[in-house]
Amino acid sequence: MSVPDLFKTLLYTINNVLQQEKYKAALAVIKGFRNGAVYGVKIRAPHALVMTFLFRGGSLNDKLRAIAKATFQHSRNLACFVFTYKGLQALQERIQGKSLQSQSFLAACLGGWLVFGENNNINSQINMYLLSRILFALSRLAVERGVLPQPKRDPFPLFATLVWGVVLWLFEYHPHTLQPSLQSSMNYLYHDSNVWHDISDFLVRNKPRPVAPE
Repeated sequence: MSVPDLFKTLLYTINNVLQQEKYKAALAVIKGFRNGAVYGVKIRAPHALVMTFLFRGGSLNDKLRAIAKATFQHSRNLACFVFTYKGLQALQERIQGKSLQSQSFLAACLGGWLVFGENNNINSQINMYLLSRILFALSRLAVERGVLPQPKRDPFPLFATLVWGVVLWLFEYHPHTLQPSLQSSMNYLYHDSNVWHDISDFLVRNKPRPVAPE
């Protein structure tokens, strides 16, 4: 059998397996791993690129290594979490014979503990991002279920007022409580703008170029 024929046979076999309903749960776990890895790269690489070149010192190689490390960690963690979550969800459904809401919660809890339980910069950013989203979602759900009354006015202006008031108070008087990347961003915005020497570091750049040693 020639190489092209062998490739066609292999491709046909793979596509045939992908169409089998009995393998769907396992294949969904594998594709979930793939999607987690790809999405992690898409999300982290641009963010790491911008933040590293804005706020991180060091050589170009150091910066590129930092970007690659952060991107790999984000991508790996998302891939592993999706794999764990979907695998545990499918396992519970198979054991219990039906789909239950508790299965999703328990699978995600265990996956979160295993994958995102380590306290590091990447996991901290992801967990805090999700926390803000679920607080919004739970507030909406509480209104839908009648636990909270329907607001007579849009609560978003009050929400924005409190968020910005609290975060700037923390930054000015308790900066150590904020995440390092947020501290860097706020230093750039609010403290670095208090210092300049001439037009070069007033408008052209944030800080003067370091003087080369003689």
